Amino acid sequence: MTRAVLLLAVILMGSAISLVTVRFQTRELFVSSERLKSQAQELDTEWRRLQLERAELARNARIDALARTELHLVSVTPDRTIYLQMPAAPVPEGRPR
Repeated sequence: MTRAVLLLAVILMGSAISLVTVRFQTRELFVSSERLKSQAQELDTEWRRLQLERAELARNARIDALARTELHLVSVTPDRTIYLQMPAAPVPEGRPR
């Protein structure tokens, strides 16, 4: 009888230790999960901000303004255009034009 009680006491203690260990691991995993969710949310916010910044940097009006101010470029006008005419390529003999 004392052996049975002793065996049950050992099993009960092992079960209690196991329960405490599992609860501790569960709490650690929960904290880690919440931390990762927070980090994912921060990364998502950063991604959206970068997408907006990229869209702003690629706007045609901004590119045009930078070209005019920093590079001192001007729009092409017909009076500033030079047209080049290339001579016609000679046709080899024996071929009709």
